[in-house]
Amino acid sequence: MSARELVVLGTASMVPTRERNHNGYVLRFDDTTILFDPGEGTQRQLTLAGISATDLTRIAITHLHGDHSLGLAGVAQRISGDQVPHVVPVCFPASGERWVRHLLDASAFDHHERVVLQPLTAAPGEAVPVPAVPGQRGGSTAGAPTLTARPLEHRIDALGYRLQEPDGVTLDPALLAAAGVAPGPDVGRLQREGVLALEDARVVRLEQVSVHRPGQSVAFVMDTRMCDSVGELADGVDLLVIESTFLHRDADLAERWAHLTARQAAIVAAEAGARHLVLTHFSQRYRVPDELPQAFEREAREVFDGGLTVARDLDRVPLPPRRRRPARP
Repeated sequence: MSARELVVLGTASMVPTRERNHNGYVLRFDDTTILFDPGEGTQRQLTLAGISATDLTRIAITHLHGDHSLGLAGVAQRISGDQVPHVVPVCFPASGERWVRHLLDASAFDHHERVVLQPLTAAPGEAVPVPAVPGQRGGSTAGAPTLTARPLEHRIDALGYRLQEPDGVTLDPALLAAAGVAPGPDVGRLQREGVLALEDARVVRLEQVSVHRPGQSVAFVMDTRMCDSVGELADGVDLLVIESTFLHRDADLAERWAHLTARQAAIVAAEAGARHLVLTHFSQRYRVPDELPQAFEREAREVFDGGLTVARDLDRVPLPPRRRRPARP
C-alpha cells in the first residue's frame, strides 16, 4: 500500500445513490492522515476502506452543507469509542462553528474523544496556515507537510485546502560515487554530520553530493464556482481533487448552484499545471454507466492531457512519482 495516496470514500454530491456514497476522502501522506469532508455514511466507508479512527491525524471540512459534514457525528463517536490516544484537530470555516458543535454533540455517548476545533477565517486572496496542535500525531516534525486554506465562492462560506511538502535535498548515488563515498555507514555519517573526511584526506560536504528534491503537493477544491482561489490552490500540484458536479451541457445549473463542470475542472488542471486530476462530487442526475464515468472523462480529455481519475467509491489513487530535478553539473 502506498504511503502517499488518496482514498476515496464517497463521490456523490447532495444525494447519495445506489452506487455512490456521500463525499468523503482520506489523504495518506506519510505520518499525516487527513479526513476531508466526512459526509453521511463516512464511518462505514472508512471500515470498508480499511482505515481506522486511530489512523486519522486531522479532519478538514470545506463547508457545512450536509453532504460534506453529516458524517462528522459518527466519526467523532468512533474516535471516542476507540479511545484514540492523540488529539484530532477539526478545521472548518469559522461561520460554520455552530453546526460543527451540534454534530459533535448530536447524540448521547461517552465522550473520550480528543477533538480540538480550529475555525478558520480567510479573506479573498489570502492563504491561511492551519497549525498543528499540542498532542496531534505527526504534522509538527521537521520536513512535515503544511496545510493552508483559501476561501472559495459557494452559497455559504467554503474553504479549499492545499497540503504542501517543503522542498528538500536528497543524496545522489552518482555524485556519491564520483566523490568516493562508498555505500554503507559513511553515507549515514555524511547525512547526520553534513561533512565526511575520507581516508585519502579529502573532505566531502553534504551539498556536494545532494540534489534538490521538490516537495509534493495535493489540493482539495470542493463546492465552488470559478474564482481566483481555485487556480491558486491548484497551481503546480501533483494531485488535484476537485468537484465536477455537472457536465458542461448543464453549465447554467453549475452557475446557479455555485458549482463546477467537468470541463471547468479540467481547464483549471491544465492551466495550473496539475499532474493528476481527480474528478468527483457528481450530481445524482447522471446515470451509471451511461454517463459516469465515460462522459466526464471525455469532457475532461478535451482540455487536459495529464493523469486523470473519474473517481469511484473506494478508489485508491497514489500520488504521482516525485518530480525529478537534474543533478548539478
